[in-house]
Amino acid sequence: MLNLSVLLEDSARRHPDRDAVVLGETRLSYAQVDAMSSQVANLLVSRGIVPGDKVALSCPNLPYFPVIYNGILKAGAVVVPLNVLLKGREIAYHLADADAKAYFCFQGTPDLPMGTDGKAGFDQAEGCEHFFLVMADPSAEASIEGVETLGRALAGQAPSFESVVTAETDTAVILYTSGTTGQPKGAELSHSNLVLNALTSNRLFGTDATRHERHLVTLPLFHSFGSSVQMNAGFSIGATLVLLPRFDAAQAVALLEKEEITFFAGVPTMWWGLLGALTDDVDVTKIAGNLRTAVSGGASLPVEIISQVQKRFGVTILEGYGLSETSPVATFSDPERDPRPGSIGIPIWGVECKLIDPEWNEVNASGEDEDAVGEIAIRGHNIMKGYYKRPEATAESIRDGWFRSGDLARRDREGFYYIVDRAKDMIIRGGFNVYPREVEEVLMTHEDVSLAAVVGVPHESHGEEIKAFVILKEGAGTTGEELVAWCKEQMAAYKYPRIIEVTDSLPMTATGKILKRELV
Repeated sequence: MLNLSVLLEDSARRHPDRDAVVLGETRLSYAQVDAMSSQVANLLVSRGIVPGDKVALSCPNLPYFPVIYNGILKAGAVVVPLNVLLKGREIAYHLADADAKAYFCFQGTPDLPMGTDGKAGFDQAEGCEHFFLVMADPSAEASIEGVETLGRALAGQAPSFESVVTAETDTAVILYTSGTTGQPKGAELSHSNLVLNALTSNRLFGTDATRHERHLVTLPLFHSFGSSVQMNAGFSIGATLVLLPRFDAAQAVALLEKEEITFFAGVPTMWWGLLGALTDDVDVTKIAGNLRTAVSGGASLPVEIISQVQKRFGVTILEGYGLSETSPVATFSDPERDPRPGSIGIPIWGVECKLIDPEWNEVNASGEDEDAVGEIAIRGHNIMKGYYKRPEATAESIRDGWFRSGDLARRDREGFYYIVDRAKDMIIRGGFNVYPREVEEVLMTHEDVSLAAVVGVPHESHGEEIKAFVILKEGAGTTGEELVAWCKEQMAAYKYPRIIEVTDSLPMTATGKILKRELV
């Protein structure tokens, strides 16, 4: 028997009065979160949900998320977290594709009407039987006429529940991929996938139950990075999760200081934002004195940001790598060895990695050719069961237990991996392979450049041309033409961008990744 909800239940037994979740002035103890999750489980059972049924959840980083997430698990059902930015048509697709029987959806805000979009999606998904509207105020009337609120549905539900016995190989969560190519696919993750990833994460970070960790959680909990590395891993050691529903650099810095945060994980754009928010009234010394663990993932972190974080916070960022299909952590900086700036580290405990070509043949098996580039393949306890209802797609991505990631990398002689780029992002200019990350790294060393994103654009004779979008540092006046001339001096002729556009912002996903497909 192994149910992912045991991570919460065990900490509720050991630390019942400790803050489990904090949002503003709201502070819920472990006992409270566990009791509320039990109410959700009782509700689901009362509505006919049985073990193995799929239950969807649309909710930003609010206390409701871990409460509902664990309540679904307690009932033996499968959690299907949905991106909060999805619209009605997209929600309907996910509900139908996952065969969801019930759907919890937050009411949203005027700028993000999640409840309205969620109800519209629910109405189009014939197989989904129950819709629960999650109101910010649980006692409030429904903001949509004729729907049932979670607050009303939970009234009278008992605050205790004996969690359903599940096998370690049973599906616990279905995470939908971003769908950059074709329709999104649901990665089936088992209870053991997620429990082992949470426990291994703590082993990597040197975090355990002997000291009280305080996480600032601004990574979306509907995403694998936030849910595994912070929520599940944090709950397993009785950590306090301080929630920030939407990343705002100034608010994040204020919480780092006020809540004496010991652990912060973010994607590169978040770290970049934190550095830019360190105004004169921020007590950086206090933040640095509490912050013990700094983690980055989701995309490659520019070396310049690593050095700035070390300088300002006195902490070395540990970089990792993974995907929804790998629960998510697959490689990580080795805390017992000197971190390699720009490296995603080595395979985590119980996981193997290798580089392959398009035909699955191993690249640089001896490890002697440090310049050899191949696609990362991963095998271990973290690999998903497969894509839900897609045996052909599963067979294409998994062979003999190895999962091919779609990411290109190289490996040094000591076994450290370095992401070169997404296989699909690679630019082929005049027959030469150009990796956008390499060009971005160079641009980031320019004294006036704050952030850069490089893409390939169609070109009549070269096939593709290299174009960079750049955000300048405050007060800088460098032009795109001047940056092109500078890049020409820094890179080989086939690599440097011929087009550089200076911009005030870059399009990003809800998880903080730059949306390169929107850059043209």
